[in-house]
Amino acid sequence: MGMGSVSGKRSRRGGVMAEINVTPLVDVMLVLLIIFMVAAPMMSQGLEVDLPEATTRALPQSETPLVVTINKDGDLYLRKDKMAGPSLFAQLDGMAVEQKKEPIYIHADKNVPYGVVMSTLSVIHRAGFEKPSMVTLPEENRK
Repeated sequence: MGMGSVSGKRSRRGGVMAEINVTPLVDVMLVLLIIFMVAAPMMSQGLEVDLPEATTRALPQSETPLVVTINKDGDLYLRKDKMAGPSLFAQLDGMAVEQKKEPIYIHADKNVPYGVVMSTLSVIHRAGFEKPSMVTLPEENRK
């Protein structure tokens, strides 16, 4: 009683039947899916460097890691801000003691001279960071 035919808009008692129209919901979901598919590649973090390969296991990562990048030209970046060695030391030295206990990751292009990487590592140590880590690619990702 009270339930009319599925194809009719009114029930036997004369009231309007409530039917859910899912077409707008599906349209909205497809638009959101397309937006996220287009936006996801743009959300990649960091600068483009050619990392060396090594046989190590992955390190656990915090939510917002502190990254020092050395590109193939030897330019230094803290996060995405380009800077020279002395200003890198000043930025790192001015950070809180708690932050210096967190890992700091070094992304160095494999074509950067060893001395440049080691001097950057020295700056990081002098600034008081306890856990510097070199970022490499696993060997199975060879091109």
